[in-house]
Amino acid sequence: MGRKKFWSRKTGLAAVLMAATMILGSAPAYAQEPSEADETTKPSEINTTAEAFGIDMSTEYPGVTVKPGETVSFPLDFESMDGKGYDVALSVVSLPENWTGYFRGDNKEITKIHVKGDAATDTGDSTDAQFSLSVPAESEEGTYKVELEADAGAGEADTLELEVTVSQEESGQSDFTSEYPQQQGMSGTSFSFETTIINNRSTNQTYSLSADAPTGWQVTFTPSGESANVASLSVDAGGSQGMTVGVVPPENVEKGEYTIPCAAVSANDTLALDLTVEVTGTYGLTLSTPDGRLSFDAYENKEASVTLNVTNTGNVDLTNLNLTSSAPTDWEVTFSESTIDTLEAGATKEITAYVTPCENAVTGDYVASIGISNSETSANADFRVSVKTSTTWGIAAVGVIIVLALGLGFIFKKYGRR
Repeated sequence: MGRKKFWSRKTGLAAVLMAATMILGSAPAYAQEPSEADETTKPSEINTTAEAFGIDMSTEYPGVTVKPGETVSFPLDFESMDGKGYDVALSVVSLPENWTGYFRGDNKEITKIHVKGDAATDTGDSTDAQFSLSVPAESEEGTYKVELEADAGAGEADTLELEVTVSQEESGQSDFTSEYPQQQGMSGTSFSFETTIINNRSTNQTYSLSADAPTGWQVTFTPSGESANVASLSVDAGGSQGMTVGVVPPENVEKGEYTIPCAAVSANDTLALDLTVEVTGTYGLTLSTPDGRLSFDAYENKEASVTLNVTNTGNVDLTNLNLTSSAPTDWEVTFSESTIDTLEAGATKEITAYVTPCENAVTGDYVASIGISNSETSANADFRVSVKTSTTWGIAAVGVIIVLALGLGFIFKKYGRR
């Protein structure tokens, strides 16, 4: 009986232990309140808007195609991500075998660059720095990787991977173009051609500019947006540059069509552009006298003559020139030739004009206008005509006065003593 009691106690203890285990295992998860620190580290509540730090190095075209033996430049931009200023060390992390590269700034090799803290140092008009990469002439075709690093210290660094594809095929022909390569105008006109140099190569090119113009012609090259004339022009790889070509013919240029060959020559390209100028006829005419005087004397109802010089001052022969006149009422004006069939460029022809004042013209100064014209040009001259009293009437008047004087003298002598 005592043995039976022992086993019942042992069995009861085991049952109690099993029950406790079950209770503890089924206890709710909220039995222990999480701390405030635990709540801030929940994965679903991690702060994803952390402030950016360090610097950023980038280039607009990180992948290019070049030919073996070429040198290509990558413009580099740097930006402070946290508004702080940094002195950044520049280095090449990896480079294909036998390739060479270095960083450039202000036309010299650099190893560091200062990145301003206010924003990117690039203003949009210039590049912070460049990485110049030379590809060996013996390089095989394929795609190569180049890695650059910008280290600001204290773990603040950025890397940039460049992809360079080496290919024997030409990426495209460069060009020298003008939308309107032919222009027309009279002599004395200054011509202006808007042109563009397109550099389709993978490297920057500096082009020397020249023109083979006729003697006496002036040709100038002015980059678009600038006022100074230049003798050479730099064009970025894959870029273009506008340029104004000014052409000024000499003053005495003859009518005709003229071609001005222009060239833009670099180490890799020889670009040609023919500009054409058509000089049209210049019409000009003058009317004067051999000594330049525009005045003469005349008498009433008597013909007076004046010599006229008609000069063709243009560069084109003039045809069918007609002379006309405008004079006071009842005056008569005629010409030795009223029409000139042909007057060569630069030639002068003499013509006589005959002017007859009217019969009752009063002594004084009058204006008579003479003109010459055709369908292209005209000229006019105003002459001052001084009308004088006729000499015959003057002599007659003197004779009358003398007769009257003699008559009066005779009368006084005969009858004066009575």
